[in-house]
Amino acid sequence: MSIIIGVNAYHGDSAACLVRDGKLVAAAEEERFRRVKHWAGFPSESIRYCLAEAGLTLADVDHIALNQDTSANLVRKITYAALKRPSLSLISDRIRNKRERLGVAEQLDATLGKGFKGRVHQVEHHLAHLSSAFHVSPFEEAAVVSVDGFGDFASAAWGYGRGSEISIDDKVYFPHSLGIFYEALTKWLGFPHYGDEYKVMGLAPYGAPDHLDAMRKIVLLQDDGSFKLDLAFFRHATEKVSYEWENGAPVSASNLFTPALEGLLGPARQPGTELTQRHKDIARSVQAMYEEAFFHLLAAVHAKHGGTRICIAGGCGMNSVANGKIYSRSPFREAYIQSAAGDAGGAIGAAFAVWHEAGGSRDFVMDHAYWGPHATPDELQTLVEAQRTAIEAAGCTITHVADEAALCTRTATAIAAGKVIGWFQGRMEWGPRALGNRSILGDPRRADMKDFLNLKIKRRESFRPFAPSVLAEAVPDWFTETDDVPFMMQVYPIRPERQASIPAVCHVDGSGRLQTVRAETNPRYHRLISAFEAQTGVPMLLNTSFNENEPVVCQPQEALDCFLRTRMDVLVLGDWLIERHESPA
Repeated sequence: MSIIIGVNAYHGDSAACLVRDGKLVAAAEEERFRRVKHWAGFPSESIRYCLAEAGLTLADVDHIALNQDTSANLVRKITYAALKRPSLSLISDRIRNKRERLGVAEQLDATLGKGFKGRVHQVEHHLAHLSSAFHVSPFEEAAVVSVDGFGDFASAAWGYGRGSEISIDDKVYFPHSLGIFYEALTKWLGFPHYGDEYKVMGLAPYGAPDHLDAMRKIVLLQDDGSFKLDLAFFRHATEKVSYEWENGAPVSASNLFTPALEGLLGPARQPGTELTQRHKDIARSVQAMYEEAFFHLLAAVHAKHGGTRICIAGGCGMNSVANGKIYSRSPFREAYIQSAAGDAGGAIGAAFAVWHEAGGSRDFVMDHAYWGPHATPDELQTLVEAQRTAIEAAGCTITHVADEAALCTRTATAIAAGKVIGWFQGRMEWGPRALGNRSILGDPRRADMKDFLNLKIKRRESFRPFAPSVLAEAVPDWFTETDDVPFMMQVYPIRPERQASIPAVCHVDGSGRLQTVRAETNPRYHRLISAFEAQTGVPMLLNTSFNENEPVVCQPQEALDCFLRTRMDVLVLGDWLIERHESPA
């Protein structure tokens, strides 16, 4: 038996997974345990969970696979330092960071106790990304592409996967990066926090790509399919911009762009100030430029390898808008993008890269994302009984509904009546998307539902869209694409004749970031949506993550706390139905 723990450490979204004999057993992001968004550092709690889920101890672990290799691209690093002469503080900080990251075994000893006697492997960052997509995909062979900010001195890599082997054709190296381009423009638009790029995606459909010519001065497409940045607009090539953090929330760089960018586009928007039409147009232009570069790269990859299948990974693989255009703007006809395409997913990629390097067979497909912690019926009952007084004092009634069909029917009836549901079931999702186990649910037919959720529950910007969870068998009747999208990683157009009937999940451009739901992978959630369809004729629910400006809830106590402090109407906690009959103060 072979036990491998994959680790994403020190980058944002620290995470761990456990692979036993080539099959994934458990995976979780550290933020869910630490309750700090995008937590960066050593993922000791995620490792602790994975071991407990597998019934193992550190002594049982044969390999630790880390999704970075301090020796990767070393010649490139030395050459860059010699030619460009970046600041001494930048070089010394990076050397110190690398030294600190060599002590994985010591970190295990310090956080989980002694006992690990296996081997630590460093896996080059982009190989881990590519493995995280291809090695768990259903494809025997496929083109593979990874695009992100930076990792191991590179920002992109591409090639081809066949069987257990991944061959890398080429990379884009520091300081050129599509991820840095998108992040810098995100900052210019006044969104300052780590991970705010998805806000630009949400804002873009409200604008027009009127500034694409300016974007083409910033991102320069190359004949080989790659890209470069005009470095006059960026600071990261010569000044310290941190992308590795220790034990806390990653702090996004505020000094990423130079005055030259403001000379090109005008003064940067200050956070919290009005979003003008010009800002919306620039957001659309940023997205359009990213897509232009992304599909330029995909065209070159296809020209070399042919085929119809592609696997996408890296932080930019979270760009669901671009992902939804792969079939219309490239020759590829099947795509696989796993639920944690960003750095967290590198934990899985590192583990599977080590498994296959050792000659392990390939017989695992990740067709669902439910790899996190769960609560037993006894644990849920204990919580409800212990909190009964507080729950009833909040104007709620408690009912245990043992029959799943009855539970789903009652919940569907509440949703159809316009109520907002906190839905806590089974194992927590792997990756940033709530996929029906840690979700807030609503009626997609209600035009007021989006604003209510954004302002009263999620407390976020009004332009942010919500996603539909759709019965897989019903997708062709509602969307122009019929792909299977289990991880909510693609945005597709909603059929024009259907858009008016589901305004809460139809974005301003007529699109939706759908999640396809199958009975085989999530039978209870499929049953709930089916019950809603039986009552309304609509085979989908509005689905957003179960949280309120915090990481997605992990444990049932967190779900109950979030329910009680917000204006949700119903909490379905396993088989327990908690209904609010008085509005909270």
